[in-house]
Amino acid sequence: MWPYPKVVAHRGGGTLAPENTLAAMRCGLQHGFHAVEFDVMLARDGVPVLMHDAVFGRTVRGVGKVADFSAQELTAMDAGSWLGPQFAGEPVCTYQQVLEFCRRNGIWMNVEIKPAEGFEIETGRVVAQVTEEFFGAEVAAHAAGRRGAWADPALPLLSSFSFAALRAAQVAAPDIPRGFLTDVIEDDWQERLQELDAVALHTNHKYLSPMQAQAVSQAGYGLFCYTVNTPTRAREILGWGVDGFCTDRIDLIGADFPGAPG
Repeated sequence: MWPYPKVVAHRGGGTLAPENTLAAMRCGLQHGFHAVEFDVMLARDGVPVLMHDAVFGRTVRGVGKVADFSAQELTAMDAGSWLGPQFAGEPVCTYQQVLEFCRRNGIWMNVEIKPAEGFEIETGRVVAQVTEEFFGAEVAAHAAGRRGAWADPALPLLSSFSFAALRAAQVAAPDIPRGFLTDVIEDDWQERLQELDAVALHTNHKYLSPMQAQAVSQAGYGLFCYTVNTPTRAREILGWGVDGFCTDRIDLIGADFPGAPG
């Protein structure tokens, strides 16, 4: 039932480009990936931008919090030079910019809602609303003619570790599919998915067992893993019935990796 690509470029370009930037999206595309995962949080003015860390220091040099700066201020910051001089000046990008890039290039998106602490509900709501507005025609088609279908491959998949953020996304845009993220699969995983009307469970492959993979599949949900960086492990979990995974090593595990539909 999994309608999405099996192999997804983590944060756009894995380890080959500065994460969550347009340079990363271009890198993934150059390596044949038409499926990406990336993180979205809110700027001070409520504009969603691509960012994993709520505080500066790792991918954006300096001191401060993402939530303390406007989108205009953030997009003037260097988000590339931390990885290498060839990426110096690569800016923080907005969610809107990435939506437009992915649509132009036929790229499917796993959008991780990454709220800063205290902004869970607002972030989930805004990301869902922006997504619904951008994919208006596809959402309308799904709502009118395909409601009840397991998922719609024409739409992105919203995911988050934050139950509150995903719940807010569900309320704001119920027709955009959702996947619940959890590092370790807890006993109440199915109850959580049912509450969110989610289509998939996303989890850390390191803590996954074959029995858990089978249980998720038998319950009718998709199972997506992060972050798988060796071909041996990729083959192993696909053999367990995992539906898809993201990878940092897009140079080792291609979009046409064995077991992935071409």
